[in-house]
Amino acid sequence: MEFNAIYIMWLREMKRFFRAKSRIIGNLSMPFIWLVIMGIGLSSSFSIPGVKFDYLAFIAPGVIGMTLLFSSIFSGISVIWEKQFGFLKEILVAPVSRTSIVLGKIFGSATISFINGVLIMIIAILIGSISIASLSVFSILLAIIFMILICLAFVSVGIAIASRLNNMEGFQMIMSFLVMPTFFLSGAFIPLQNAPLWMGTIAMFDPLLYGVDGLRGVFLGVSQFPIAIDLGVLAGFCVAMILLSSYLFRRMGE
Repeated sequence: MEFNAIYIMWLREMKRFFRAKSRIIGNLSMPFIWLVIMGIGLSSSFSIPGVKFDYLAFIAPGVIGMTLLFSSIFSGISVIWEKQFGFLKEILVAPVSRTSIVLGKIFGSATISFINGVLIMIIAILIGSISIASLSVFSILLAIIFMILICLAFVSVGIAIASRLNNMEGFQMIMSFLVMPTFFLSGAFIPLQNAPLWMGTIAMFDPLLYGVDGLRGVFLGVSQFPIAIDLGVLAGFCVAMILLSSYLFRRMGE
């Protein structure tokens, strides 16, 4: 019963996504602009000291991380939407646990974000910012693991916050305040090795930093931290956020 509830909630999220063609285009438009226009435009004039690859290759993992972050964390708005239209109340009276419901929503939204990330990765390969010749089966699997962890973690963050709010305006304000520092401190578009000490210290507490750094290590062979550390920190954050979102979702309405 519980696994069936998880599957049904996952399937519902997937159907909603594929029926909204504009949503697919919207999720990919901004990352595509950053990758193709900004990356190609700046690669000839922006060099990174001490590395052998150009700026286009440097930002490709960052654009993938940006795609996963934005599409994941803003998926929590569906919880508020379902609250306002009464659909969530109908789900919560079903003879299944709230944990199954929230896990189904997490897995569904994370799958959608993962698909968006894979599409951007394919675009990055096609334009040459990620060299397919340097990729092995192991590196592709490792990249998939990093992308899945990023999706699960930030979908959980979005749902956790949405579980405590009742209006979209408040959710969007909090997300804007949370997302932009998370994104810019992740080193997605600029290297943080030469950043001021205070900025580098704050960035160490940014979970997306370890996701982008891990993807950069997989795709380019260069990372700020060992890949094992990136993977461990991101996995720990992911588990913590899933547990937090499950707890807050179960207490919703109290």
